[in-house]
Amino acid sequence: MRSAALPRLASLQRALAPFGVLFRALAGAGARAAALLGSAGAGRAAPVRVKRLRRAQLALDYDATLLWAAVALLLLGLIMVYSASIAMAESTPAFRHQSGYFLFRHGVYLTLGVLGGLVAFQVPMKTWQEVAPWLFLLGLAMLGMVLLPGIGRDVNGARRWIAVGPIGLQPSELVKLFVALYAADYTCRKMDLLYSLTRGLLPMFVVMLTVGFLLIREPDFGAIVVISVIAVGILFLGGMNARWFSGLLVLLAIGFVLLVLLSPYRRDRLFGFMDPWAEAYGRGYQLTHSLIAFGRGRWLGVGLGGSVEKLNYLPEAHTDFLLAVIAEELGFAGVIAVVGLFLFLVVRIFVIARRAATLDRPFASLASYGIGIWIGAQAFINMGVNMGILPTKGLTLPLMSYGGSGIVVNCLALAIVLRTDWESRQLQRGLPA
Repeated sequence: MRSAALPRLASLQRALAPFGVLFRALAGAGARAAALLGSAGAGRAAPVRVKRLRRAQLALDYDATLLWAAVALLLLGLIMVYSASIAMAESTPAFRHQSGYFLFRHGVYLTLGVLGGLVAFQVPMKTWQEVAPWLFLLGLAMLGMVLLPGIGRDVNGARRWIAVGPIGLQPSELVKLFVALYAADYTCRKMDLLYSLTRGLLPMFVVMLTVGFLLIREPDFGAIVVISVIAVGILFLGGMNARWFSGLLVLLAIGFVLLVLLSPYRRDRLFGFMDPWAEAYGRGYQLTHSLIAFGRGRWLGVGLGGSVEKLNYLPEAHTDFLLAVIAEELGFAGVIAVVGLFLFLVVRIFVIARRAATLDRPFASLASYGIGIWIGAQAFINMGVNMGILPTKGLTLPLMSYGGSGIVVNCLALAIVLRTDWESRQLQRGLPA
């Protein structure tokens, strides 16, 4: 009797759920209206309610459009990670043949990222600036620990992870955020010396060479590119001398070319990118299957869950090549939606950074610019790799691809941007941030 009633009760609860949400929304609106308009006959209680409402409004005063764009990317990523990983999870004994193996883990990482973001939002930007050098030193130490035997963990021939119990921590993801904060703090401290080669540019160049050396030992060429773009972008926006900036770009270009030419592995990837069909079953295997997925998707896709390439044909379908699965299942429309969301997200971050600059908050502005450059550059590179316009690199799609460290750090970074926006709005009202 009870077991038969439980499904009906659950169905009834699901049916009534929208009405419950509507009722709570109406109740909240009624409470706000009563606080604002119901002072008659309420004596001294109404002003108290108005003050409490005002404090609540100020506490939630931030760029909601940025938040909703990030939420849309996170939720779409959760759905597509599940869709892209089902076949591999079911066919692999290491994953206990559980179709929801990656869905569960990605959901846990996403929850940790949201909780971490809520904590990061409470930290003032002044505090972030004070701890930025120490966070950067912590990041360097972690990059060094990855290379130590018994601490670093090898996956697919790369040593990029530190095993923390059942969780694999990828320090290079943390370093992206730490570099954005450190470069912003360095630029603020050296603002008057950025026109000097020896006192302004050279120390930062040495620091970035150290980071690059540690990352090349893993190896993680994609992270080197993203971190270099973050640091150079922040230095340029901070007022670096145009001549030194041009010279730095030339040096970076020469360095990247040498890294490619001196490494047979990277050289093969470059030549495979230029003509993937020449060795469709060799070095061009990933790219050819990614292009096949894009071709099958056409305008509206084959339908959610209908991808063929994810059936153990396309390697890393739930990480590096998630966009290819999106293209196959959701089509051109789905890809345009993802590109549009990322473009909107980056533009909103830049707007927040510019507002902070107008309020004479250089660190908050440069840190936000760095985070926007980071998310935009990594998304662009990942999309370019999936579409065959850039050489293959081990970079995930921010906010969407499977990966614990990446998702958590992306949420922390966006929380810092939202904190910047909140403090700017507070200052514009003449209130303490």
